[in-house]
Amino acid sequence: MNRIFVQPKRRKGVRGALALGLSALLIAAGFGGATAAAADYSQSAASLNATQAQFSFTPATPARYVDIHYTGVPGVGQQNVRMTDNGGTWRHTVGSLSAGTVLDYWFTYEKNGPQYDTPHFTYTHGGSGTTVASPTFDPPGGSYPSARSVTLSSATAGATIRYTVDGSTPTASSTVYTGPITVSASSTISAIALKAGSANSPVSSATYTIGSTQGTCPAQAEVPDFGPNVRIFDPGMSAASIQSRLDADFNAQKDTLTAQFTERRYAHLFKPGVYNGIHDNVGYYTSVAGLGQNPGDVVINGDVTVDAFNESDKGVALQNFWRSAENLAVVPSSGSTRWAVAQAAPFRRMDIRGGLQLYPASYGFASGGYTADTKVSGQAASISQQQWYTRDSSYGSWDGGVWNMVFSGTSGAPANTFPNPPETTLGTTPVSRDVPYLYLDGSGKYRVFLPSLRTNASGPSWANGGTQGSSLPMSQFYVVKAGDTASSINNALSQGCNLFFTPGVYHLNQTLNVTRANTVVLGVGYPTLVPDNGVDAMKVADVDGVRLKGLLFDAGTTNSQSLLTVGQAGSTANHAANPTTLQDVFFRIGGQIAGKATNSLIVNSRDTIIDHIWAWRADHGNAGTYGWTINTGDTGVVVNGDNVLATGLFVEHYQKYQVIWNGQNGRTIFFQNEIPYDVPDQAGWRSPNGLNGYAAYKVGDNVTTHEAWGLGSYCFFNDNPSVNLYHAFEVPNRSGVRFHNLVTVSLNYKGTITHVINDAGAVTPPDTRPSNLVSYP
Repeated sequence: MNRIFVQPKRRKGVRGALALGLSALLIAAGFGGATAAAADYSQSAASLNATQAQFSFTPATPARYVDIHYTGVPGVGQQNVRMTDNGGTWRHTVGSLSAGTVLDYWFTYEKNGPQYDTPHFTYTHGGSGTTVASPTFDPPGGSYPSARSVTLSSATAGATIRYTVDGSTPTASSTVYTGPITVSASSTISAIALKAGSANSPVSSATYTIGSTQGTCPAQAEVPDFGPNVRIFDPGMSAASIQSRLDADFNAQKDTLTAQFTERRYAHLFKPGVYNGIHDNVGYYTSVAGLGQNPGDVVINGDVTVDAFNESDKGVALQNFWRSAENLAVVPSSGSTRWAVAQAAPFRRMDIRGGLQLYPASYGFASGGYTADTKVSGQAASISQQQWYTRDSSYGSWDGGVWNMVFSGTSGAPANTFPNPPETTLGTTPVSRDVPYLYLDGSGKYRVFLPSLRTNASGPSWANGGTQGSSLPMSQFYVVKAGDTASSINNALSQGCNLFFTPGVYHLNQTLNVTRANTVVLGVGYPTLVPDNGVDAMKVADVDGVRLKGLLFDAGTTNSQSLLTVGQAGSTANHAANPTTLQDVFFRIGGQIAGKATNSLIVNSRDTIIDHIWAWRADHGNAGTYGWTINTGDTGVVVNGDNVLATGLFVEHYQKYQVIWNGQNGRTIFFQNEIPYDVPDQAGWRSPNGLNGYAAYKVGDNVTTHEAWGLGSYCFFNDNPSVNLYHAFEVPNRSGVRFHNLVTVSLNYKGTITHVINDAGAVTPPDTRPSNLVSYP
């Protein structure tokens, strides 16, 4: 089926298998599988003399081991040390310090089997000592039907918390916290933590709305102002005026070298009707979508195109990220639509009346990609695409297969022939629910359509007369635009509003708390959420039916424990009938700014559907934003909830395990991964079991049932090709844990992966050839 054999060359300083900056890897860290709770431990750091400091960690529950990780000792990279137990308090002394030396440190500890990571702390030798950890709130801020008792805590032992309840900034003279606060009326609690000899914590806040119920969102405009970055086109407009606007946006967003990390974002929205002679070349951070209820309501006689547009691209599409097309019919001017993309570039609800070319016109390398709920009347061809996943779609036919092509619920897909050619085909998708989307109703008012849940689905949801589901008026959505803050967004959530994010970059000085069942958070034009001061960007309560779609979480410069958390730790509620869905939700650590986050996504809620995410620790970007000690990130995705399904899971370059799956009955259809590129030496890069490196996909030791299809992991140890990863997939040896159609590749033979999964599968061969394994066990 292959027209050509692709032997991709990956470039240092550019995506895909691009390598940049690691310097000292973690030795004795845990799986990063769970977030440490402040009540679990106390910790401290104290100067012993002019050159030494002692770090102490006391777990509330006796631990079998505690590891400390730290950076900042002059001339020494990151250190990872097993601490010494002294009567239940674990200690370690760090030397070679001088006045003013600043250490960044954190701990990994065992508790009843699982391992936990703490937040990062700061110690200044001979100065103000550590910075006190910010207070946390339990329960989190949100909307509640009746009074709540709120507990405040700080991870710093011996810290005093002072707080206000009127939204004002707390100081050292504010009320001292001595016990739970009863919140009987809507209010905002703000708090700081203080400790003698340490710097005060940053202020943290939580807003509580008491007495609110679902559906009390103050009426919003049904024809809202979407702000200056949303372009709305009407078929009554001249083709020339539409084309002029499209071309101007494309020219601003086209260049891989200058636009890949810009803060400009746009959405092109087409009202129902027919558009002739329109050619929308889609650049970075641009969403193109129709405003009809079904794809055929908007017809473009022309093109919606992504290609290797720039001379600097040299004919390859390895960095064509962060752009999308959705809910349109296209009659291609040349017979085929070209969508030559890499990650985070979904192609959804499209009706292509012709062919679909997923490769550049130059036949250069590409690293995509994802299609869902789409019909292509002609041939869909991947050709030089390394991997691709198609869900619930219909193709006239298919051509292509390099390493890992996966299909579920797609008519016209090739037969299941992995590895020759490397096609993995499932007749149906076990559970799916298409994305929420904006449309215009017959009266000219905007609504958001909410597709119904499908089981054992096959083919587009709209193929037989329209997508089944319900809709909400825009009067129930708060439109987030430039000038909105975390406070204003949380206020809208607490009032019972859904959220519609317009294109832009939004800095958050407090966590966004989604606490109401069936809340919809919908973004267009890649709205980007940046947590400041180490807060987590968003937390979703363990409730039914939350839908998140079209968001980019970009880690802030102070470490966050998690960018997005779904459900509280230990969540057990059954959501099978109405699960939370995460769709086209993307995570980035570094590249734009020097971001830090221990985990990108933690899923604690049962039955969650993860439908197309890309979690990426940057290997290139703006100067000073990437490197092993700069854009730190342990793990991309941690799944603790049972019965979670991932369809289209892209996770790359994290410093420990890329994915950790602790929940029972998990399923993954399609996984794409690259291991971090520039591991400096083997001695500093070994997992807790003593094996070389950290597996890309780790199934927890206590898991008894798990199944996955179509998984690929690639290495490119560019700075030290002698580095080895023992295995790409690490799973318990149980009959209920089953893997199908796996592949590993050493890109340009930079380092090796010894086994595919556990001790099975051959070492990666030279010449960028794959090592394949059809099944395990």
